Amino acid sequence: MVKAIRVHELGGPEVLKWEEVEIGGPKEGEIRVKNKAIGVNFIDGFIMRLCPLLQGWKQWEVVTAVGPGLTGRKVGNVVAYAGNPMGSYAEEQILPASVAVPVPSSIDFSVAAAVMLKGMTAQVLLRRVFKVERGHTVLVLALQWFCLITAGVAKIEVGSKSFKHAVFVIF
Repeated sequence: MVKAIRVHELGGPEVLKWEEVEIGGPKEGEIRVKNKAIGVNFIDGFIMRLCPLLQGWKQWEVVTAVGPGLTGRKVGNVVAYAGNPMGSYAEEQILPASVAVPVPSSIDFSVAAAVMLKGMTAQVLLRRVFKVERGHTVLVLALQWFCLITAGVAKIEVGSKSFKHAVFVIF
């Protein structure tokens, strides 16, 4: 059993309950992770419509168990993830190994937990929402963290000749 924040009804912060839950062990293609830092996002307030709910979309964690036949992950690996499955508001969680990204030791755990969803958002905006092509100028108006993440993605895009200019306004 591990502790997790669960939501059983709609409401404010008072509906968040710290409870024991059974998560079991990892199956084929899965890992069990111990959460070390989690990210809290604006979207977390919108998803409390499915009850009971294990809340949380992103985290930095250490692998504590590996499912049978899985290669490329081992106990002690440091990884991060954002998105589905939800449940990062817990001490430990089972994840598909395919969604866990290795985190280099040079990156602080709080940074890894904070930037995953923002980096994914930047990538989707630059590659899918509007197909940025050669000759386009990209203007990014955002708060510091998001702007810096988007700048990193944009730098990669500029380097690969996807667009001509990027203008960043950080506030």
